[in-house]
Amino acid sequence: MPNYRLLNEFREFAVKGNMIDIAIGVIIGAAFNKVVDVLVKEIFLPPLSFLTDGINLENKRIILRHAATEKGITKPEEIAIGYGKLIEAGVDFLIIGFTVFLIVKLMNTIRKRAEDPNDSRVTTPKDIELLSRMTALMEKQVKLLEGQKSEGGTSS
Repeated sequence: MPNYRLLNEFREFAVKGNMIDIAIGVIIGAAFNKVVDVLVKEIFLPPLSFLTDGINLENKRIILRHAATEKGITKPEEIAIGYGKLIEAGVDFLIIGFTVFLIVKLMNTIRKRAEDPNDSRVTTPKDIELLSRMTALMEKQVKLLEGQKSEGGTSS
């Protein structure tokens, strides 16, 4: 009789939503990657290229050994350290990192507003609304109980 425990665990994993959450995360991540790529290449890099007078860093390198050409044939290949691509990748990383930081900051601000039951600009999720009401009721109850204790303590 085969052991179906692993198969059952996988079914539970998939049914509980973990697998679906991962798939949604991958899909959103791919779409987000496209947005950030366009944002970097089409929005941020053109002004940066304008400011640097159109310098193309990709071709910058330190040549260690030039290629030798004899009778139209290149014998040893050129050996060079291509530092320009590293600089470009670093600039891309900084721009992408800053862009992601701004987007996460915006999302956190929106989430905080949504979780604040007193902020009428954003609809508060039902669970936060319910917890807020429960907290207010519990605070009222504590005040009533404290009032009863102080009244009960003075009459004895």
